[in-house]
Amino acid sequence: MPMPWHRVSHMRTTVEIPDSLLVQARAVAARERTTLRALIAEGLRRILGERRRPRRFRLRRVTIRGKGLRRGFRGASWERIRDRTYEGRGS
Repeated sequence: MPMPWHRVSHMRTTVEIPDSLLVQARAVAARERTTLRALIAEGLRRILGERRRPRRFRLRRVTIRGKGLRRGFRGASWERIRDRTYEGRGS
């Protein structure tokens, strides 16, 4: 009787990866005195963990070159600037 997938501790599979990547992975595994299997499992755990977490929103910093507000708006209230921005646009 087959066991449910969540109870299986190991599965055998075949994965095709580029030769150059395999050579690099084997070199890292040898240098770190681990197995290729352990290195692949660690890499999969990391990438799956990263993709499981929602990415934190970061607002891009945007600047506009210029000399500040136009003469008629310098020192004006936000309400005046906003009203002038939407003037004639149905708001």
